Amino acid sequence: MRNAIVGIPGSRSASDERQVLRAAIRQLDRAEIYLDAMRAMDLADAQAVRAVNQIRTAVDALRHYLVNLRARP
Repeated sequence: MRNAIVGIPGSRSASDERQVLRAAIRQLDRAEIYLDAMRAMDLADAQAVRAVNQIRTAVDALRHYLVNLRARP
């Protein structure tokens, strides 16, 4: 069985592309879990808290973008 994720992007079928997008979305879901855990640690440094929040916002935006991209026909 061939793995769509490690295949050459230009040679992916539509099904392979959806599979890659699903895998990317799952990875972003995992990243959100780690970022939420960091937020729950009550970091004492305001700059670190801002950075975590900025990363969380960027990850969330990318996840929404990929979900919308996957939904396209």
